[in-house]
Amino acid sequence: MKTKSLIFSAFTIMVLLISCVPKAKQTETAIEKTEKVVKKGPIYDTSDPKSMLKAVAYAHGGWGDLWKKGDVEYVYEYRSSEGKADVSTERYIFDNEASLGKYSLHQINVMPDEDGEVIQFFDGEQTSVMVDGTKTENPQLLGVGDFLRRANYFWFTMPYKLTDQGTIVSYQGKEDHEGKTYDKVQVTYDASMTQKEQNDIYILYINPDTKRIDRFYFSLPFLGVNEPVIIADYEYQNIDGQIISTKRKYFLPSETGYADDPNIVQTLSNIKFNNGFTVENLMENL
Repeated sequence: MKTKSLIFSAFTIMVLLISCVPKAKQTETAIEKTEKVVKKGPIYDTSDPKSMLKAVAYAHGGWGDLWKKGDVEYVYEYRSSEGKADVSTERYIFDNEASLGKYSLHQINVMPDEDGEVIQFFDGEQTSVMVDGTKTENPQLLGVGDFLRRANYFWFTMPYKLTDQGTIVSYQGKEDHEGKTYDKVQVTYDASMTQKEQNDIYILYINPDTKRIDRFYFSLPFLGVNEPVIIADYEYQNIDGQIISTKRKYFLPSETGYADDPNIVQTLSNIKFNNGFTVENLMENL
């Protein structure tokens, strides 16, 4: 296991990047088929862990409902225990996974210790980054921008992405946490699709009553953390029928275990759907 200091030095960006493996985009046709199957709600069966994840998606409001909302805008704050933060206005379009982030504060992952307005824009095919209104060709800024655009979108839509093509799901039994008995489900990826020696691993703690993922452990193979030892605790709000993880706390392991306070806290606020965004107007009125 990596030490806390080693993990933290890279975690501040990689916690957002772990899910950037090839995944199929959901289509409207697939949504319509899914809605017919789960009209009355899917069965939650621990002997069929994929059914459990379908129940999770349904309980969060359903991908079909999110698709019909078209797009979303929200304010995203990513703050470390040291007091530094990245704060951005995030915009996504669901049918092509276009993603935009305009940073009003960037002290951790995006041009830390440098001035200048930063806008990252993924149009569904490629990413561009603008610093003070000028496109940059800096490969590091473009690489970070591309990762964050795809990863931030994944985290927002995570309940609907866990059954994407290439996922491998298994039931891991029950475990008590803070007075509640959770069902544990492991999710990883098919190496033949990802072409990776080590794939990301999630251990999801599903509340069997609410069908929400209240916490999960995950790995960071890119940093040599091949076991799911980083903890994420989620808190939710109902935003226009969608159950959104508006507060996320992350705990990093060390030689002495886990601290009582999180190392990273992410908050989502001022969430608005149905803004009429298109690829052409996504950067307007920021």
